[in-house]
Amino acid sequence: MSQTSASRALFQNIQTEAARLGFAWIGLTRPQPPAHYAVYTRWLELGRHGDMTYLAGERGRQLRAQPGLALPGAQAILALGFPYPKPPPAPPADFGRIASYAYGEDYHRFILPKLELLRARISALAGMPINARGYTDTGPFLEREFGMQAGLGWIGKNTCLINPTYGSYLFLAELFIDLELEESSPFKDDRCGTCQRCIQACPMSCILSDRTLDARRCISYLTIENKGVIPPELRARLGNWVFGCDICQIVCPWNRFHHPISAVIFPDHVRFPPLQEEIHLTPAQFNQKYKNSPIQRPRRRGYLRNVAVAIGNSNNPRLIPDLAETLAQEPEPLVRGHCAWALGRFQEPSARAALDKAARHETDPYVRSEILQALESQGSQAGKAASSEME
Repeated sequence: MSQTSASRALFQNIQTEAARLGFAWIGLTRPQPPAHYAVYTRWLELGRHGDMTYLAGERGRQLRAQPGLALPGAQAILALGFPYPKPPPAPPADFGRIASYAYGEDYHRFILPKLELLRARISALAGMPINARGYTDTGPFLEREFGMQAGLGWIGKNTCLINPTYGSYLFLAELFIDLELEESSPFKDDRCGTCQRCIQACPMSCILSDRTLDARRCISYLTIENKGVIPPELRARLGNWVFGCDICQIVCPWNRFHHPISAVIFPDHVRFPPLQEEIHLTPAQFNQKYKNSPIQRPRRRGYLRNVAVAIGNSNNPRLIPDLAETLAQEPEPLVRGHCAWALGRFQEPSARAALDKAARHETDPYVRSEILQALESQGSQAGKAASSEME
């Protein structure tokens, strides 16, 4: 058998082992400078990464520009895709929406061990020890470019890597290895065509023409990576998303197909959390409910901030007492402030009473400013309603 034939046979066996571990797709590329690196640096220069300063670190820039530095002697990068569920139809407004990748256990907890198992199996197949290092959104790399160069798919207008069979509901992973294998053919087609559905559907208008997005306006960024105040002018557009967002994937025609997903890894119990219950989660309850979940990322204070905004967007006055109680008793100013904003969205007298009471007792300057703005907003809305009735 020639060296090329042996390399192909080995890679086919690696593909088989990867499939047994649950990976839907695997391709191979070289640790070479990525073509999209200039796009990335321009994105940073424009500040579109928001407060994610870790994306602009010098070491990270070096690794993105020269991925081979991650593993001395690396000769190949195995790019893999692990499917996750597409979201079911949207729930009523008084239930929260969670990005479908977060339905189950934190993907880092099960994909990284699978990569280690794959490394061991490759070593056995090759008949010799190999050096390898695995990543799944855990290293400073342009992962979507790895996938494109390895033939997994193309970078869509929604900025996601889209596979023609599995769509974009895929966790991306990489295994750097010091084994020489024949690389896969890059995916060269742009199958988005003239479609603009993701761009038109985004309530934040954050998807840009160069297939990047302005993270500062993205619901996923605002509800997960943003650790502080959500800009007031953007809150109403969040709807009932309390962790992440799938809108630009939901509308994508390439995601219309359904593929069975493991119910063990992706259970159903946290898909649509009831807002009335979530706003009252104590630290212990939050940690217990979302143990080993991606929802731990914004921590309890960030998550309850999101829940408060979702309640404000729910148009459900039954939730006013829950906002009022949280505004009066919650120790986190960030949560209280967003509860005040949410109360300001309601015209019911009970919402006004809760804000008036809070204004008399609140001492935190930030929360007081939110309360005063909410009271002003209520007055403005009442005036508009009266004017429309007179007309």
